[in-house]
Amino acid sequence: MVDDGAFIAAARKARRRLPRLLADYIDGGAHGERTMARNRNSFAQWGVVPRALHDVSGIDLTTRCFGRTWKLPVFLAPVGFAGMFHHHGERGAAHAARSRGVGMAISTFAMAPMEKVAATGADVMAQIYVLRDRALTRDMLARAEACGITGIILTVDTAITPVRERDVRNGFRHLSRPTVLQVAGLLNHPAWVAGLLRSGMPVVGNINAYTTVRNVMGQARDVAAKIDPTLDWDDLAWLRETWRGTLVVKGVMCPEDAVRAADAGADGIVVSNHGGRQMDPAPATLDVLPGIAAAVGERLDIMLDSGIRRGADVVTALALGAHAVSIGRPWAWGLAAGGAPGVAAALDALAQETRDVMALAGLCDIAAVRAAGQKALWRF
Repeated sequence: MVDDGAFIAAARKARRRLPRLLADYIDGGAHGERTMARNRNSFAQWGVVPRALHDVSGIDLTTRCFGRTWKLPVFLAPVGFAGMFHHHGERGAAHAARSRGVGMAISTFAMAPMEKVAATGADVMAQIYVLRDRALTRDMLARAEACGITGIILTVDTAITPVRERDVRNGFRHLSRPTVLQVAGLLNHPAWVAGLLRSGMPVVGNINAYTTVRNVMGQARDVAAKIDPTLDWDDLAWLRETWRGTLVVKGVMCPEDAVRAADAGADGIVVSNHGGRQMDPAPATLDVLPGIAAAVGERLDIMLDSGIRRGADVVTALALGAHAVSIGRPWAWGLAAGGAPGVAAALDALAQETRDVMALAGLCDIAAVRAAGQKALWRF
């Protein structure tokens, strides 16, 4: 059973509004989806201990991570094709992020180019892959710098794209040549179709310059084939020398890799198994977090990704060593359900639950949560 946590209403509305193949794209994971389930199950093993007689008249969620200050310890993770979910797209999500004082990452496979997303004034970081042709990677870095983006997130857990069974069943990866059944499924959602066509035929605008293909899935396949599968630690060192801003490595799942990222000059890491969309089976991110935090100490900032659905999850992750958390599916559901206001509502829901849990645990700010550590928690 899918656990949508605080986002159950948004997810239910989004699943009704979206064509099935897009809903399954958001919902699905790799192979048997055991990693995806394990991400949620790991949070169920922890509780937050209630504490009495503490002054909790003011709860401060302000967080500092990756050299940035956010009003919530929550970050919008990079989500590919988000502009397909609602015509507000990535720019709508950025407006929501700005209104709530949080940061977001613009996916390489975003429908809106990074320049337009950065123009919203949101605190945007650019998610990138290192491509076989380093000139293309350098061009993406130059574009990011030119539009005022000061931080990049290098995704390192996608040397290949594994089988995602829902996408196979629905033919999502072959949408460039839709079948009659697929077309019928799309047209059965007229509000979604009308919204999507407001901006003309969709393209993956962020990579439009790097491919001659002119349909969404064809563009994605073409550029995905350009991702360098030989990427290694020397390439991370090259990227550190090339990029002068904040450098975050996303997809770290073991202490040794975290230490090597710190040694290579990374400013932060995202402990992530890609929301269960890559390796299956893999450990839950929450299960590997304490070991990674112990290994790197204060050498870099740590963000916990994959499986966050409740305010208690946020508090648990912070107590186990994260500086902040990132969410992917929750903001995708919010966007699909209601555009920019839907994303803002998702952030509000998570913020309110986080305040509730912190207050009932006698913890007034994020520093107090991190200082309490596992003492604030109960292992079932």
